[in-house]
Amino acid sequence: MTPPPGATRLSACALALASFLLMPLHAKAQEDSAFSDVTAAPEDPSALIPSVEWPARRLFCVEYARLRSGLAIFGDAKLWWGRAKHLYEEFAQPAVDTVMVFSGSRRIRRGHVAVVTEIVSPREIIVDHANWQNHGEIDHNMPVLDVSAKNDWSKVRVWDVNHSQWGAHIYRISGFIAGHAPAAAPVAAGS
Repeated sequence: MTPPPGATRLSACALALASFLLMPLHAKAQEDSAFSDVTAAPEDPSALIPSVEWPARRLFCVEYARLRSGLAIFGDAKLWWGRAKHLYEEFAQPAVDTVMVFSGSRRIRRGHVAVVTEIVSPREIIVDHANWQNHGEIDHNMPVLDVSAKNDWSKVRVWDVNHSQWGAHIYRISGFIAGHAPAAAPVAAGS
């Protein structure tokens, strides 16, 4: 799918700058990521270890998702689903490299977006996202569990990295967005 008129992909220079900004500040974060790389086999998603990275500057979920996905969507995360309509592919089920859009709620008024990195099972995925804990951090390899009654990914729980357990809150999901054909062939939304 070609980008819509007026939409721009990030240039190589912008991606290099983004990579620099996302570099960890602390040696501890580098040690943690080096340890993860040694102990986790990429083909075994269940072996991925959740970790937190502290970038050179505070990041918000929308700018992080834009950098990772190449989607040219702006505004609060809760608006991404509506703004993607007729511009990008929308899916009801997760696929690798899609952006999961959390609907706004009392708890997350502006919504939230996360990048799907692995499909573990029909009810569990792994995401990378920024500012989930509201400290400008990047959370890597975070499990997300579908808790919807119909297994339709309309409601999820997110891993609580601080307590090493599923979070107590349930969040509504609008859907998944991709700017290209995702790595797995999901069912298109509305079909």
